[in-house]
Amino acid sequence: GERSMSTTRLHGCGTALATPFTQSGVLDEDALRQFVEWQVRDGVQFVVPCGSTGEAATLSVQEHRRVVEITVEQVNGRVPVMAGAGSNDTQRAILLSRESQAAGATHLLHVTPMYNKPPQRALIAHFRAIADACTLPIVLYNVPGRTAVNLEARTCLTLADDPRFVGVKEASANLAQMVDILRDRPDHFSVLSGDDGFTLAVMAHGGDGVISVISNVVPRMVAALCSAMQRGDLAGARLLERRMAPIIHAAFVESNPIPIKAMLHLQRRMQNVLRLPLVPLSDVHGDTVRHALATADSL
Repeated sequence: GERSMSTTRLHGCGTALATPFTQSGVLDEDALRQFVEWQVRDGVQFVVPCGSTGEAATLSVQEHRRVVEITVEQVNGRVPVMAGAGSNDTQRAILLSRESQAAGATHLLHVTPMYNKPPQRALIAHFRAIADACTLPIVLYNVPGRTAVNLEARTCLTLADDPRFVGVKEASANLAQMVDILRDRPDHFSVLSGDDGFTLAVMAHGGDGVISVISNVVPRMVAALCSAMQRGDLAGARLLERRMAPIIHAAFVESNPIPIKAMLHLQRRMQNVLRLPLVPLSDVHGDTVRHALATADSL
């Protein structure tokens, strides 16, 4: 039943890892290793390289594979490595999936194609084509704010009937839709919040955890929130959520990962270097980000 299966589902806090670049804009391999090590030591349940937060949209295929490879080496089997491999070109999504699989990823994260605006039946065809082309379990990713398409609950559940799809990262900000998925999902299928502000709510409705942006800077706190919800400690989880509120706010004052990179730089974990078309955080937001980090650090 539900309870016995919950251990086999993906669960807890997974960090959507930022990708460190050097001052000259190339992949900073040393910073990435140290960053991944800190994340795992601080108790995140899985890591997610090459997602939106990891600036995957501006990584070459070679860099993409290298980020996954380094993450896998550093993790060394301690937690699952769910590699982002999404693309709005199904053939590229297949290529990135195969590269990530070869690099040692344990799961793949696949976003709905952005820009093309496929109808629901086309989304099903896209995801099935990827599943046919590789053997890793796939987590779907719904983020209409970035893609201009919503993965409807019915579509998500149709895919969930296929055991090759093991979960969804839900960032639609539509709680009713998430509850519909939770009500009818099969046992093997994990529902993860894709939005730090929704984690408590999603888990209160029976969801399994979060793929988090803010755990880049406060991994222990987000992991603790997930643990509290898994234990049914709602009061403890609410307290943690209140403490994280300034960081959640600061992390989205400009497009992710602009603010999180600024915070990681303040923490001396990586350079504040992003790839165009993203640029570093506007000075206007400097105080917001510094104060948010200071409140978190004092907790």
